[in-house]
Amino acid sequence: MAQHSSHHHSPDQHHGLHRYGGGHTHHDAAGLAELLDLDAEVLATYLAAVTGWTRQHAPELPRTVVDLGAGTGAGSLALARRFETAAVVAVDRSAVMLERVRAAAREQGLAGRLRVVQADLDVAWPEVGAVDIAWAASSLHEVADPERVLRDAYAALNPGGLLVVIEMDTLPRFLPDDVGTGRPGLESRCHEALAQADWNRHPDWRPHLEQAGFQIAAQRSFSTEAGQASPGTGRYAQAYLRLIRPALDGRLGAEDLDTLDHLLAEDGPHALLRRRDLAVRGTRTAWAARRP
Repeated sequence: MAQHSSHHHSPDQHHGLHRYGGGHTHHDAAGLAELLDLDAEVLATYLAAVTGWTRQHAPELPRTVVDLGAGTGAGSLALARRFETAAVVAVDRSAVMLERVRAAAREQGLAGRLRVVQADLDVAWPEVGAVDIAWAASSLHEVADPERVLRDAYAALNPGGLLVVIEMDTLPRFLPDDVGTGRPGLESRCHEALAQADWNRHPDWRPHLEQAGFQIAAQRSFSTEAGQASPGTGRYAQAYLRLIRPALDGRLGAEDLDTLDHLLAEDGPHALLRRRDLAVRGTRTAWAARRP
């Protein structure tokens, strides 16, 4: 959910795999939606692992699971499959994203157990009633006032309820050091430039969760990896690098931008979709926090 904090983000940035918010073009929204879907497809084993870990710390038979900043709903649907007795509520500020969630739920036979709520966490906590599990994947650091959102989540959870917060430790990597054109180290320079633009900046949420009254049940790092053998890897790399490309104008040297454009071309000797040396590499940290 692109809850963009006015105090340190510009309103037209995406920070990693983030939620579509106001001010974006429809094309931009479509590109982000495709990226979120590819993320779920390529990293399906990660989603299964993190929802399995969530189940270990969750109440026994949760009735209501809320996905805060649902995007295209990959997390919502993974949670619906993992918690078969629960109703899942996908919350996002974007009607475009929520329509994707609805369509995916219908395709997967989960429409009867999933509902969507359009809401902006920067305005108010959504009308979702009492909650057993709240899930915020790559969305909490985007809100303007995360302390208030954490207090609201605490108030909404039943006693014994669980909040899971997930963040990317670093932006995902796809490229070998030498891509066969331009200077080696292109991806590292892209990441340095995005770090200067505050992409993916987030704190260690543990003290913030404790300050809101939560007890930390567990914290774990999950690796997100897939090789070129995964059919979506090339498309995932292309969708991701396309999304970050506008943010690199003026931040990356002309030679590097030229190399990036050759990689993003639909065809050509260095095009991402033709390469066999790509791999997704990254880690994400998850905090599981319980309301006593």
